[in-house]
Amino acid sequence: MKGQDFEGGGVARRARRWTAGLLLVLLMSVPGRAAVAEDYQPSEAGSPLRILGYVVYPVGVVLDYLILRPAYWVGSHEPFRTIFGRDD
Repeated sequence: MKGQDFEGGGVARRARRWTAGLLLVLLMSVPGRAAVAEDYQPSEAGSPLRILGYVVYPVGVVLDYLILRPAYWVGSHEPFRTIFGRDD
């Protein structure tokens, strides 16, 4: 039975699960910090780059959901998975 675990990758999978579990416990044990709102600074509020960021950000989110996420999903299934060299 132990030989089957080793050959099938069970030991490595179990080690990854333990590592992920320990990392999760460690992250949850760190005390949180209260969120602090930033003060309004008129000198930075009217920056052309900030205004451009307000316009461009929603476009990026739409592109993410309409193009990038479906492309990632398609690339994670055969035969594209093999073509793009994706492995577990």
